Amino acid sequence: MCFHTSTTHKTKKLEEHFKVNLSSDSIRTIFDKPNYHLNGFSHPNMLVIPQDKSDVLAPGVWGIVPSNKSSNEIKDYYKEAVKFGGGLNAQSEKLFSHFLYREAVMYKRCIIPVSGFFEPHEHLKKKYPFYISQKEREPLALAGIYSVIDTYITFTILTKDASPMFAKIHNLKKRQPVILNDDAIENWLLPELTQDNIKELLNCNYPEAKLDAYTVSKDLFSPRVNSDVDSITDRIEYSELNILF
Repeated sequence: MCFHTSTTHKTKKLEEHFKVNLSSDSIRTIFDKPNYHLNGFSHPNMLVIPQDKSDVLAPGVWGIVPSNKSSNEIKDYYKEAVKFGGGLNAQSEKLFSHFLYREAVMYKRCIIPVSGFFEPHEHLKKKYPFYISQKEREPLALAGIYSVIDTYITFTILTKDASPMFAKIHNLKKRQPVILNDDAIENWLLPELTQDNIKELLNCNYPEAKLDAYTVSKDLFSPRVNSDVDSITDRIEYSELNILF
């Protein structure tokens, strides 16, 4: 599962990388501020590229909400949704059957640009956070779907069965976010995609050789520590894991 992300690239970099424009210059200062650790359960605002405006980077709220809700019901919905993951992730295997996903997957797919994300590894009943990013420090494109609630976009990150590297890291759930490779980025938002086209894109694995993955501070998991600091993505070695990695 993917509940923790990092967004540190400037908006200009994202615009150039994804060939899009920020929806409004008035929000540039807000999203130029680096977020070294975003906890999904706080439902942060993040930038997304929505299918219905695929040339735009627009703000969205992490945690998908059914489209029949109104904006003043979003907070209450999140309180209720905590028990099933807060709408932060959606299993790609359920996209065409789940009531909340099946319409969105055809008409409301999105790309969520991140600088990296965090996944837990468990060893002897203790959790160790890993940070995963692109080796060249380029943005990663996570696949998502979204809903529009009044003037708000709410979105979820798609997950799938783990590739060999992610199965080693996320060794209990053995899941990973769907990372779009370069070809898939171009195609993911195309309006004419069929179910088979979408499934094919979801099944494409991002090349593991292009990813960097290493352990970081356990402060990531502590509610008593402010982990939204640049050092949270610093490498920290744990001797008890040397036998594994």
